[in-house]
Amino acid sequence: MIYRIFFSSVFFPRAIRLFCLLCFSASVSAGKPLVEAVVAECNQQRICKFEVTIRHADEGWAHFVNGFEIFSLQGERLAHEAFAGPHMREQSFTRTLRKVSIPPAVDTVIIRAHDIKHGESDRKYVMKLKFIPD
Repeated sequence: MIYRIFFSSVFFPRAIRLFCLLCFSASVSAGKPLVEAVVAECNQQRICKFEVTIRHADEGWAHFVNGFEIFSLQGERLAHEAFAGPHMREQSFTRTLRKVSIPPAVDTVIIRAHDIKHGESDRKYVMKLKFIPD
């Protein structure tokens, strides 16, 4: 309701309304993917299962999230999960990556999603791992 009043012709001429709508549309189009949440289950043998939730306004085959990676703090890639296609009707979405072996010196990981347009996102999710007995 407020939106209609605010953008009515009484307050804004047509050209200004169009400009505002175009600016707003650009801000909600697909940008870089965001890792929203991660659940990790790790055992004493340092084998982990990661459930990664990602949000991205996939626009179709030309711009969609095509996977995520797990890194050590030193930048060593520990695991990678690839996606075959867009998730336009599934936002946000969660995917599971099992049997990830974590080196003995690593107790904190970085999870980054990537898309086919921008590559690796500069948005990172940092997580301290807990290794639970079987």
